[in-house]
Amino acid sequence: MNEGLNVLASIDIAAQEDLYVLVDFLNRNLKDKEIIFGLSKSHEEGRYKITLYRTTE
Repeated sequence: MNEGLNVLASIDIAAQEDLYVLVDFLNRNLKDKEIIFGLSKSHEEGRYKITLYRTTE
């Protein structure tokens, strides 16, 4: 994947209308802790995958 990012955890969850708002909120408030959240569509329809990363700069 991206160099400098280590996956800490990931989870598949049901799609929610404002899920991206939560991920954006977490990223804005935890970036100084070297934590990044990713959001992508899951292989299953109607589900998303949230991945938690730690940066290694």
